[in-house]
Amino acid sequence: EVQLQASGGGLVQAGGSLRLSCAASGFTFDDYAIGWFRQAPGKEREGVSCISSSDGSTYYADSVKGRFTISSDNAKNTVYLQMNSLKPEDTAVYYCAAIPTTTGCPIDEGALYDYWGQGTQVTVSS
Repeated sequence: EVQLQASGGGLVQAGGSLRLSCAASGFTFDDYAIGWFRQAPGKEREGVSCISSSDGSTYYADSVKGRFTISSDNAKNTVYLQMNSLKPEDTAVYYCAAIPTTTGCPIDEGALYDYWGQGTQVTVSS
């Protein structure tokens, strides 16, 4: 059974940090890239970041560049999203998703991702 378990969300003040984790199981981790997406109430889903498990290539949305860092621990089949300098506009439910590495890491094409996790809430207070 394919599973993507997102965790690490919470409530933090503006300027603070959180680290999200996405634990994957049920598929060959090295054959997939893992992306992070977020959705705030009343807004469309937004791609945040992506990492290719095969070569470590990383991609970021402009809104998080310089503040968020994505990394992968292939031995643990886990991808992390370190979020620093958080802003109230980062408040959203964050989801991780998996896409075959042959498709690349298109953070603006969430519909191409095969598997999705359940989401973890991130709330940044001002």
